[in-house]
Amino acid sequence: MLDKELRSMIGDVKDGRMDRRAFIKRMAAVGLTAPLANQILALGGVAMAEGAQVYKPTKRGGGGALKLLWWQGPTLLNPHFATGTKDQDGSRLFYEPLACWDPDGNMKLVLAAEIPSLENGGLTADGKSVTWKLKPGVKWHDGKPFTADDVVFNWEYAKDPATSALTIATHRDITVEKVDDLTVRILFKKPTPFWADAFVGAPNTIIPKHLFKDYMGSKSREAPTNLSPVGTGPYKFVEFKPGDLVRGQLNPDYHMPNRPYFDTVEMKGGGDAVSAARAVIQTGEYDFGWNIQVEDDVLLRLEKGGKGKTIYAVGGDTEFIALNFTDPNTEVDGERSSMKTKHPLFSDPAVRKALSMLVDRESVKKAIYGRAGRTTANFLNGPEKFVSKNTSWEFSIEKASKLLDDAGWKPGADGIREKDGKKLKLLYQTSINGPRQKTQAIIKQACQKAGIDVELKSVVASVFFSSDVANPDTYAHFYADLEMFQIPLSQPDPSQHMRRYMSTNVATKENKWQGTNFPRWVNKEYDAAIEAAESEMDPVKRASHYIKANDLMFQDTVFIPVQHRLKVEAAANNLRPIISGWANETDNLHDWYREE
Repeated sequence: MLDKELRSMIGDVKDGRMDRRAFIKRMAAVGLTAPLANQILALGGVAMAEGAQVYKPTKRGGGGALKLLWWQGPTLLNPHFATGTKDQDGSRLFYEPLACWDPDGNMKLVLAAEIPSLENGGLTADGKSVTWKLKPGVKWHDGKPFTADDVVFNWEYAKDPATSALTIATHRDITVEKVDDLTVRILFKKPTPFWADAFVGAPNTIIPKHLFKDYMGSKSREAPTNLSPVGTGPYKFVEFKPGDLVRGQLNPDYHMPNRPYFDTVEMKGGGDAVSAARAVIQTGEYDFGWNIQVEDDVLLRLEKGGKGKTIYAVGGDTEFIALNFTDPNTEVDGERSSMKTKHPLFSDPAVRKALSMLVDRESVKKAIYGRAGRTTANFLNGPEKFVSKNTSWEFSIEKASKLLDDAGWKPGADGIREKDGKKLKLLYQTSINGPRQKTQAIIKQACQKAGIDVELKSVVASVFFSSDVANPDTYAHFYADLEMFQIPLSQPDPSQHMRRYMSTNVATKENKWQGTNFPRWVNKEYDAAIEAAESEMDPVKRASHYIKANDLMFQDTVFIPVQHRLKVEAAANNLRPIISGWANETDNLHDWYREE
């Protein structure tokens, strides 16, 4: 679409000659999703639409208990240390962001009083600052007022390298200043088209300054409130048993009218996805089951005459296999998978490429994921405008074998390929659940036929996704050659998701393995593409930078995408949860209710 035509359409929406829905429909015709269309309007001076409200209850409380089943139980309740989605979800029961995302990718106000725009002075035309106005009268659960000082503190806390916060990548290149008690301004070093990153969504919830100010930097892990949160959310903390149970009760001073509907909330951890699906859909023991990564044929059986159902949300989530670019078996200065080492087998690009050809995505979809899976060659699978059309995948044991033959990897007497005294033996780890173990088995069998010996390792989910820095079996430590899991795309924009793999974000012992680049892949061209995307105001050019970044990952075989996964949840028939493909499951919990 020509720039002149686009600007004309934005002007029509701004002046009322075209409604927002018609604009979004026109954008969809040229491949732009609703979230991206809304962002374009915001940058063009049209106030971003707030998500539609579907909440029906007319009073606070009275809904009884809400029983949630998170089969990967939270291990820590500080969002800045949440290496796993489960820890973000547990923290989100109590802590809140300025805004979150609804199922259509529209912004919903939480702690903010209004959505920033050019019209209300919240956004600047040069894209170098955003001003947020905060809701008046919001209180922390201990009665202290929530103010701009808390927002500024979260920035100071997270950007300090000594804090070893997972959120450092979001905060280190911005400046947050207090304008007055209920106003903060975020300053960017360069034009920033996606300004709704810091303090938006479950990964960026806000903790109280008065309880964490004495635990800055190297003392951050000593804060008692890491395990007993005091937030602003709809529920007040009652109890936490790491990996097992989180309990909260209704906050009578909650700042949203008629919310929450439920009197108590319980997030039960442990078990597995199949038992979670059964406990919600079949027996009705729980109201909601998270991340039901279960074979589709099992879900279809459970849905027949049960007390619950499966619900789906489309986003950009990808089940992938990550390759370790460092040596997990060599220790340097007390650190395995050290950046001072190179992987002895994956240093050969032919090995990485061959492995990609040994992943039978179509069989995985048919045999395991069904309705919840789509085959893909891309790591970045949404929003649609950012999805590369330059990649493709192929499953071929014969071609993979020839590729290895040509690279000098010849079968030994035992049938396992070797070169220069090194055998193609790999350790492939993932968390314990049925689909992942079945996927491992499918891939192991193909690798075996190609002369690659694969040892499978399955780690209890609460351990694999733990935020415990002393735990060697976390995905961030990555003491294996391959590992498989999925990282949700928690906003309708790829910036946060793709920034994870910049060379500045490598997970190391020094940063307590809180770095988000767990494959330890370093590519200056990728870094440059991400940096360019984060300051490009032209939406088409910006998309091209992210497509280039995805393609660089594809060319280097950093990840082997297994499936573009839809979110699959289990819910009681009468529960009305708000689930977004662009947000964590608990991000809209304040709007959940039961319809009798």
